[in-house]
Amino acid sequence: MPARKPAPTIRLRRLATELRRLREDAGLTREEVVERTGINNATLYRIEVARVRPQPRTLMTLLNTYGVAEGEREELTTLLKDAGKRGPLHSLAARLPETYASYIEFETEACAVRNYESAFVPGLLQTADYARAVVQGVLPGAGPADVDDRVEARVQRQAVLNGDAPLTFWGIVDEAALRRPVGGAGVMRAQLRHLAEVARRPNVNLQVVPFGAGAHPGLPGSFVLMSFPEGVGSAVVYLDGQAGDMFLEEEADVSRYTLVFEHLRAAALDPAGSARLIAEAADGT
Repeated sequence: MPARKPAPTIRLRRLATELRRLREDAGLTREEVVERTGINNATLYRIEVARVRPQPRTLMTLLNTYGVAEGEREELTTLLKDAGKRGPLHSLAARLPETYASYIEFETEACAVRNYESAFVPGLLQTADYARAVVQGVLPGAGPADVDDRVEARVQRQAVLNGDAPLTFWGIVDEAALRRPVGGAGVMRAQLRHLAEVARRPNVNLQVVPFGAGAHPGLPGSFVLMSFPEGVGSAVVYLDGQAGDMFLEEEADVSRYTLVFEHLRAAALDPAGSARLIAEAADGT
């Protein structure tokens, strides 16, 4: 079986989005660009959906065709140079489904993550035993090697919370995630104690939406909002569900989920009240 192509990085996705926007702003169809430049139609399509990195001369041809100004030209040239940079989990990500591999690459580039979870503890805050129970429960058909890869990825991803410039993480979980005994009482008790400990870190904020809040905007499902340093990429929403994983990058979608997250912050207990609820749940397991 041929090796799978690496998942696109956030920089490559941003470059593809910008090139597609520039073409549309220039009022050109792909076919018209092909006629003017001689670039293969399939190649142009793959460039615009981040399937391939354009050659420098191809990028210059496109920028000339679209009449791109010097400042933006330099920015896009830098994006191309950096588009192949991979995160520290690249070799592990290559063994995972493509969308999840992309998620891992994006997460290592992000400067802030806002994560709402309706059923489970956020992946960045999971213990290895809890993560294994989650993977085995959610993917009953997964083989031992696949389970091991996913658990290893989940644990290694947590390195972004450490270091000199750690990721800023804001997690909101429904109380149901604390009460469901994933992996059994012992695993769950250890998970809740770990949750209480990691929530004390200065770069981690954790809130719980209690059952008493009733219906709230997070009930339709979990989501992740990732923000990136300037020059790397625009904010992205990640959804993981039965219909498959997907990224939403349109400004309207990012704004909508940002608003939902703000409503969830208001519905949730404050960090101190959330810590008390987590401790209560741990004592009750």
